[in-house]
Amino acid sequence: MLIPASFVASEPLEAPAGNVEPEAVLIDLACDAEDASARELDGTAAVRTLRKLPADPERGVEVPSWRVQYTVPIPHSVPAHWLTFSFSTLAAPDMDIEFTETLVELFDAVMTTFRWSYA
Repeated sequence: MLIPASFVASEPLEAPAGNVEPEAVLIDLACDAEDASARELDGTAAVRTLRKLPADPERGVEVPSWRVQYTVPIPHSVPAHWLTFSFSTLAAPDMDIEFTETLVELFDAVMTTFRWSYA
């Protein structure tokens, strides 16, 4: 069975210009999202967002998709650097919505196993 999904971890991203506290960035991300929640990744505050995007045939997107993103600051990085972990899956018409929800739950379960590793 082919599962229309992807999971991507970003390279470290530098924080916005200025001396912005990580908590302020997380709150800003949560306020801008339609579905956001505070999470913790290995003892570090993070934000999880979920976006349900409709199909857009005019742009060549024939089916809706769901996108989940975790954003977390790298502890003790100065200036602050961030990681994002993104998951997306298509919500194809021939797929049961429960299957899409299960895929999102699987990604959330994977993220609970995240651990920092310092070389």
